[in-house]
Amino acid sequence: MTPIFRFDGIYTPVITPYHPDGTVNRDALGEVIEHLIGSGVHGLVTGGSTGENYAQTVAERVELARLTHDMIKGRVPLVMGTGAMLTSDSIALAEAAREIGADAILLASPPYAVPTDRENALNALAIDRAAGLPVMLYNYPGRTGTMMGEEFLDRVGRSRNFCGIKESSGDINRVHLLARDYPHIQMGCGMDDQALEFFAWGAPFWVCGGSNFLPVEHIALYNACVVEGDFAKGRRIMSAMLPLMRVLEQGGKFIQTIKHGVTMTGIDAGAVRPPLKGLNKDDKRALEQVVRVLKTTIATITAEG
Repeated sequence: MTPIFRFDGIYTPVITPYHPDGTVNRDALGEVIEHLIGSGVHGLVTGGSTGENYAQTVAERVELARLTHDMIKGRVPLVMGTGAMLTSDSIALAEAAREIGADAILLASPPYAVPTDRENALNALAIDRAAGLPVMLYNYPGRTGTMMGEEFLDRVGRSRNFCGIKESSGDINRVHLLARDYPHIQMGCGMDDQALEFFAWGAPFWVCGGSNFLPVEHIALYNACVVEGDFAKGRRIMSAMLPLMRVLEQGGKFIQTIKHGVTMTGIDAGAVRPPLKGLNKDDKRALEQVVRVLKTTIATITAEG
């Protein structure tokens, strides 16, 4: 079955910059979007957890998506997140995605409820009907408590809209399962430290928070593995990126680290919304050192080609 939409390349789940009073900094959001598109990312995701969707109302998420769509001006695909605890909220977001003109939706399992595969599939199909758009599934059981199992995949596969899956379980056996048994659903990397393995198994896209501030370096790994098929080069680039992965994932400071990374590029990302708090000086210094080494190393590797 030929997908109705192809997810290819680096998709950045865009951060939400805030003013000190907690309102959205539209100018900074525009700067982030221009920087990402100018750097060559292949698509943008709005309303994801990297954009702090859990700390936003449905109305805020819709307005952010509308702003992002207007700023993109059709230059790259826009994927709008629909993840929510309430099915009615997810349906409202899906309907808004269609009305705004998003190219696709990102669809996660509802957190905390822990539905069965059948229940989860019926929920996903209801959201799909509301959007009528290509769907990128988002399997992240570490956050939702729910694995999108084989019964789920079989059921949602009855709709051609389910074109891709951002796989964030961390279980490498899921990569094998998706590649072998569900080739009609494009497998995308959602576990950054496994990007090389995903590409080796044929994944054509990577949804990566770190590309908010290191788009060129993430694109370099994609190009080496997917475009050039040079996995020797890819291993060298991945090796250079692994210290960043460790900094991002340790201590539960992923979003704070991403936002400080954006601030390091010269764009004011602002603070994170509660309950999270910003990085301390040691955290910032560690990130800055890792980024300096990473950028230099990957620039040297890509220059050799």
